[in-house]
Amino acid sequence: MARMKFICDAERCIECNGCVTACKNENEVPWGVNRRRVVTINDGVVGAEKSISVACMHCADAPCMAVCPVDCFYRTDEGVVLHNKDTCIGCGYCSYACPFGAPQFPSSGVFGLRGKMDKCTFCSGGPEKNGSVAEFEKYGRNRLAEGKLPLCAELCSTKALIGGDGDVIADVFRTRVVKRMAAGKNAGADVFGWATAYGKPNTPAPAAKPAAGGKS
Repeated sequence: MARMKFICDAERCIECNGCVTACKNENEVPWGVNRRRVVTINDGVVGAEKSISVACMHCADAPCMAVCPVDCFYRTDEGVVLHNKDTCIGCGYCSYACPFGAPQFPSSGVFGLRGKMDKCTFCSGGPEKNGSVAEFEKYGRNRLAEGKLPLCAELCSTKALIGGDGDVIADVFRTRVVKRMAAGKNAGADVFGWATAYGKPNTPAPAAKPAAGGKS
């Protein structure tokens, strides 16, 4: 079974926001909600500024699932993290737990109150019947059930954003990196994810040497 993932190649993203527009249009995303957005990292740093397209990363160990008090999240056989809007109480815990800002909350019209959480579904709908009106109205179009990939990735003009089977898109990205290295260009081998969002884990400090004459 394929494990669906997104990869954004920062060496190719031109910040056109075509992925954002495609997502909003295809899924009729509620006003004020951005299931996908393009962000700039190292803003203003010459030679280090990059743009990347960010949405739910469908984490293998998703923190949103861990903190949800009503267990509205679930994972499909294809590794996509989805949620049930009928169960969601709009508490917002998931938005605090997610390092990528994926959970979004539409305004309910009353100041200070939030509606049901909304986020990227990898264009795979929700718990409703595949292709039903109820599924579309709550979660957007279920393109995976139609044998298609998310429209954001399909319409990316530079193919910076690629989505699909994690093993396949990892091979595509690896090939690009090797070609760029061979051409003497910036390889751009770091894929945006936990390490780039929060930094790589600290290297363990070396063990202290015993003092001279002390006990070992």
